[in-house]
Amino acid sequence: MTKISTRLEDEAPEPEFKPLTPQEAQVWRMKNPTASPWLILAMQVAVAATLALVVGVWSDRPAWMWSVAWGGFAVVLPAALFARALARQMKLGSSSAALAGLLMWELVKVVLTVALLAVAPKVISELSWLALLAGFVVTMKVYWLAWYWSAIRSRSV
Repeated sequence: MTKISTRLEDEAPEPEFKPLTPQEAQVWRMKNPTASPWLILAMQVAVAATLALVVGVWSDRPAWMWSVAWGGFAVVLPAALFARALARQMKLGSSSAALAGLLMWELVKVVLTVALLAVAPKVISELSWLALLAGFVVTMKVYWLAWYWSAIRSRSV
């Protein structure tokens, strides 16, 4: 019979976990800032509104402008509800309750987003799905812009 080796026996021992000192933790926080969800939401609103205005000025079809705006709205409204709910959830102090709340509110956010996209044809006559998708995607990608901007701001401080 051959000996069956376990994966743990084959691996090198891992170094022990070493908690950070308060000073090390402060340095880490300075290097890795968190972006405020309200800043991200404000940036999303600004980008969605700007894009809708640009499309409105550039295009002779008002439905395109409203389609872009609705795409942005389908991102911003659920995200705002999600951020508000998580802010309340974090005050509870229980990690298991926070995780359950995160999962529940993420589901609510997805369902609300799908519902807003589903009712778009009823809200906007002559809806342009392409314009709505453009507004949706551009507004959604503001997360990356906010993260990048926050990282640059923290390095200049």
